[in-house]
Amino acid sequence: MSTAPEKSASTDSTKKIASALLRYRVLAYATGIWLLVLVGDMIAKYIFDVSSIPGWIPAVHGWVYFIYLILTIDLAVKVRWPVKRTIGTLLAGTVPFLSFFVEHWRTTQVKRDFGV
Repeated sequence: MSTAPEKSASTDSTKKIASALLRYRVLAYATGIWLLVLVGDMIAKYIFDVSSIPGWIPAVHGWVYFIYLILTIDLAVKVRWPVKRTIGTLLAGTVPFLSFFVEHWRTTQVKRDFGV
């Protein structure tokens, strides 16, 4: 009887990690895409002097990045990442294309370590 609650607790923990990982992955991709849109916006605005670009693109990226930060911290707490790994993952949303690579590395690591 004593093993049943342990398996249930382990399964519950795995489910929480799996859902946190899925949320992180979705926001990592969304952040990466919106960062590329923002870079294109900046290039068009400041290099090619295009004036008809919508002003809401930076705001959308900012909010998506903010949610990415929250969900990354949620995942980091659940899988107990070290502080340096957490900060590196948080900063991945600030460098174009980096969030895609870091998302792949972190997903592979979490799946390997937790059997998700």
